[in-house]
Amino acid sequence: MASPMRAVLVPLEIDPVPPAPGCLLRTLGGVSMGTSWSARMMVPPALDLASGAAIRQLLQEELDQIVAQMSHWDGASLLSHYNRAPAGSWHALPPQFFAVMDYALSVREETGGAYDPAAGALVNLWGFGPTSRYDQAGFYAPDRELVAAVLAERQGRRPRLDRDQRALYQPGGAILDLSSVAKGYAVDCLAQRLEALGLRHYLVEVGGELRGAGVKDDGQPWWVELEGVPDAAAGPVPQAVVALHGLAVATSGDYRRYYQLSMSPAQRRASHTLDPRTGYPIANDVASCTVLAPTCMAADALSTALTVMGVDAGLPFAEQRGLAARYLVREGDGLREVHTPAWRALLQ
Repeated sequence: MASPMRAVLVPLEIDPVPPAPGCLLRTLGGVSMGTSWSARMMVPPALDLASGAAIRQLLQEELDQIVAQMSHWDGASLLSHYNRAPAGSWHALPPQFFAVMDYALSVREETGGAYDPAAGALVNLWGFGPTSRYDQAGFYAPDRELVAAVLAERQGRRPRLDRDQRALYQPGGAILDLSSVAKGYAVDCLAQRLEALGLRHYLVEVGGELRGAGVKDDGQPWWVELEGVPDAAAGPVPQAVVALHGLAVATSGDYRRYYQLSMSPAQRRASHTLDPRTGYPIANDVASCTVLAPTCMAADALSTALTVMGVDAGLPFAEQRGLAARYLVREGDGLREVHTPAWRALLQ
C-alpha cells in the first residue's frame, strides 16, 4: 500500500538556542472552556523538583480568569453581564477582555463584518448558543422572517469600544460571543505564563488550537499534524504537518457542530460557522480553513473570518496581508486544497 502524501511546513526563521543541559520534558493538562488543555515544556532541573503542580495551578488560574471574563456559557461571567445590561450603559473592561474585544472589533472592520464578535443573537437563533440548542428536543431552525428580524435588530445594536477609557458600550440587546477568539487568546496567555517563568521551549494547546516555541530535548521542533476533514472522502489532499516553532495554528471547520436543513431540492448543512452579514450558516463549500500566525488569537479569529469569506474573497484578503492560510473546499465527496503564497513558502 502506498504511503499517504504529506505536506511538511517549517517556519522561515529558526531560533538556534537549544534547551539548557539537563532540561526535562514535562506535560501538564486540565479542563477549561468546555474542552481540555495541555502544556508540554522543557523544564530546567532547578525548576522541576516540586514545581509541576505549581505551574499547573498557574496555568489553570489563567484559564479560569479568562472564563470568568469572557464565557458566554457562564451566566456569571462579565460577558454575560454585558449581554444582559441595559441600553446606553458603559462597561469598564479588565485588560484581558479589552485586548480580545479590541482585536475582534478590528477584524470585524477589516473584513466588512464577515467576522463579528457581537453575532451572539444569530448564534443563539441557530441553536449553537448555551440554551435552546439544535441538539435538544423542541428545536426548530429559524424561518426567513425570524432571521430577517434578528438581522434588522442587530443593525442598530453594535457595541462601541472606547479605547482611551477601555470601556465597552451596550447599545441595548447586543450579544457578544467570543468563542471564535477567546480560546486562541487563552493559548497565548498560557504561552506568556510559561515565558514569564523563563521557559522558552514549549507546546501549549486548548481544544486543538496550539502555539509552540523552541525545540524538544532531541533538537526536534514541536511537530503537529494539522486537522483534516473527517467526513470527507480520502483524496489527493496531503496530510499537513507543521513545526510549531514560533508559530500558532487554528482551524475553523464546518464539520464540528452542524445539523441538516431540509431544503428543496436537497438538504443543506447548517454549520455553527455563521455569516453575520446574511444571518445564515455559510454555504460556500468551505470545509475548513487553517491559519498559521505568530499568535493564536490571530489564527483563531482569522481562520473563522476566512471561512465565512470563502475562497473568492478570503484568498485575496489573506494574500494582501501575507497570511499563511489553507482552505479545504468540498467538491462532491472529496476536497480541493487552496492555499496562499505565505503557506506555500513554508512547505519543504
